[in-house]
Amino acid sequence: MNQTEPDFWVLEYVTITKDPRTGLVVAIGGTEQAADVLQRTGGFLTSPGPRGDYHRLPHGLPIEQQRLKATTASHALLAAGHSVHLDPALNMLAAPDGDRDAALRYVTQLAERASAAETSSEMAEVLTEVAAPVHGLLPLTREVIVRAWIAASDLHGAAPGEEPEPIARLGSTANSLSEAARVILHARNHAARPAQRPVTAPAPTPAAGRAQSPVSRRR
Repeated sequence: MNQTEPDFWVLEYVTITKDPRTGLVVAIGGTEQAADVLQRTGGFLTSPGPRGDYHRLPHGLPIEQQRLKATTASHALLAAGHSVHLDPALNMLAAPDGDRDAALRYVTQLAERASAAETSSEMAEVLTEVAAPVHGLLPLTREVIVRAWIAASDLHGAAPGEEPEPIARLGSTANSLSEAARVILHARNHAARPAQRPVTAPAPTPAAGRAQSPVSRRR
């Protein structure tokens, strides 16, 4: 008996996520019934897009409001029988320290990988995770420091170059992190190169050795 694949209505699936470019919480996909649930339970608005209408939360909502509305809408959709994917970063019911615990596990695993590395390429991979220009640990940490420096200066009402000394040092710390990332990437590049054996001078031939022997010349 031949079995045929079932028909899946992919457009009925709803994805609720945060657009990284605009910062808006958007819901993509779904039927008219899903749109009704999004609007009634989550306060989503219908907006025209290049490939048809989509749904989004209003501009300017605090992050906690975004998470609350997205979580509420996703559970209402699930209760109504719709299939939903909710971005974990928007899930109010996720463990509050889940992101932090995951970050700690990631750093611990990197340290273990560095200790267990058996080849230069494996070590280069670890160093790449630490200092990659966009998503490396050091550049991301530097971004946090820079934003904290700017925010702290604004909170103190200080003009650039007039911050209190402890806050001003945040700027130099950010520069130090950039230099550290550069050094680590240089080491990564060196480790990624195939190892080369040192070049040694060829040993002299027996004939040449005899020709240079003082005893041979006396004979």
